[in-house]
Amino acid sequence: MAKKKNNKPMLSPATKLGMIALLIPIAITVYVLTFFAWKELQTLPIFEKLAQQKAIEEIQEQFDISIPEKFIPVYIAAEEKYGVPWTLLAAHHRIETRFSTVKTMVSSAGAEGHMQFMPCTFVGWRHPTCSGLGKGSISKAELMSPETIAKYGGYGVDANGDGIADPYDIEDAVFSAANYLSKYGAAKGEIKKAIFQYNHSEKYVENVLHYYQLYNAYHDELKAAVLLNREK
Repeated sequence: MAKKKNNKPMLSPATKLGMIALLIPIAITVYVLTFFAWKELQTLPIFEKLAQQKAIEEIQEQFDISIPEKFIPVYIAAEEKYGVPWTLLAAHHRIETRFSTVKTMVSSAGAEGHMQFMPCTFVGWRHPTCSGLGKGSISKAELMSPETIAKYGGYGVDANGDGIADPYDIEDAVFSAANYLSKYGAAKGEIKKAIFQYNHSEKYVENVLHYYQLYNAYHDELKAAVLLNREK
């Protein structure tokens, strides 16, 4: 049986070249439009936020325990008020309570709250019951009273304006730590001296300095990323 001939018309080389010539500018146009459309999409808030979040995650991978993003604006606000580097406050928080993840916020020595203040340091060593390590016999009402703290020369701060200075409130605790560290030179760059005053242990100083220097390496990037992320 004879095969049927394929009667489909064949395109000449010139026709093929002509079609290719027509398709090239169309392809270029599609590519350019897609490129600029993608660039425009990347400026949308959701894409900017994703980029900032990615930047934060990449930085946090350098740390053994990530700095909780919600705490960083608190550290920064305390830095702005007292001049103490926010990365130093983060380092103290990391050492004292592992960013407030310990089971109890009261140490065996009697230090309390997120930043582990001895009651006498928080309310003031002029309190009549203060001596020794500084546990004292201080009621909760006295401990958290800004008036009592002012009377006895303590470092407790009512940072959020709710009328009490609470070592178990993250803002009050961080601002109180910044207040203390500032008084002992951290705001003037005397970092090691201030850390030693916080806890008279060379090992403690070494540990806090380790995290301070680690966080400080990403000071500007992490601060900018977190603040921009919160604004979106």
